[in-house]
Amino acid sequence: MDKQKEKVILPITSDIIEDKDILLLLYQDMLLGRHFEDMCAQMYYRGKMFGFVHLYNGQEAVSTGIIKALKSQDYVCSTYRDHVHALSKGVPANLVMAELFGKETGCSRGRGGSMHIFSAKHNFLGGFAFIGEGIPIAIGSAFQSVYKKQLLKKDSLLSVTVCFFGDGTTNNGQFFECLNMAVLWKLPVIFVVENNQWAIGMAHHRSTSYPEIHKKAQAFGLPGVEVDGMDVLAVRSVAKQAIEKARNGEGPTLIEALTYRFRGHSLADPDELRSRQEKNAWLVRDPIQRLKKYIINNSFADLYELDNINLEVKQIVNKSVDFAVSSPEPKIEDLKRYLFFEDK
Repeated sequence: MDKQKEKVILPITSDIIEDKDILLLLYQDMLLGRHFEDMCAQMYYRGKMFGFVHLYNGQEAVSTGIIKALKSQDYVCSTYRDHVHALSKGVPANLVMAELFGKETGCSRGRGGSMHIFSAKHNFLGGFAFIGEGIPIAIGSAFQSVYKKQLLKKDSLLSVTVCFFGDGTTNNGQFFECLNMAVLWKLPVIFVVENNQWAIGMAHHRSTSYPEIHKKAQAFGLPGVEVDGMDVLAVRSVAKQAIEKARNGEGPTLIEALTYRFRGHSLADPDELRSRQEKNAWLVRDPIQRLKKYIINNSFADLYELDNINLEVKQIVNKSVDFAVSSPEPKIEDLKRYLFFEDK
């Protein structure tokens, strides 16, 4: 007789999710991020993309766990590692890939490239080339949500703004100033620190006097939560609580997600500073494989169904490349277009 499948025990911070549709949505979204970034690496090395390209491999549980808990009315501010955040927020892969190719059909009309993905339609407020740039933007986004409800008397739910940034940013002034403002005005904003242990080539523990970032929230009087950023269910559980708190007008939350990037800082980085032992220790905690094991061992879906999702995602990514290749280049006469608002 077959031995009964053993249940996978996740950390206590995880939701016990019994909804198959949600689990498969999370799995598909993480796969899309991973395959999209792998394709970006291929296209970069073939000379189809230019400039700096920062990939998100390994950190997918953070993007998926947070953003897939939001509503369409909510906002997201990203970093220069922004492709997967945009995909999770619903920006079509075609438009993101075309932007990376510098094409007119890109979500920023080919003017932004890898670090400046933007979509007003999807409330995706952009990637930013410099660290910390997105945090004041997120404060403004959260403020306008409160302003609309309290002063303009809009009869709608508060829109929540999520702001992503890395561990290196938390030593910068904008971080502290904006934490203070968010608490002072009880803004519906969630600060998400993607602590991937390295700020370019500087190990996190060597660059800050207080490595536990979530505890810095105490100085400003907002909740600080640490979560396993390699476990999408744990991230989702924490995110749902923070989102509900913000939407109810109870103010901000700081989430520190402990994660790891599986590639170098950018595709121009030979990644020689991190030890092989350190990388291998994180690779075995791959968030996609972790969720896949949970789904199969708890009989939510079988390998055949998950393989089909994998194939569908690869087709989406392949079609995005075809779309980007066949899209037109921006016109020379439009060089100065989009610098200022255009009245339609």
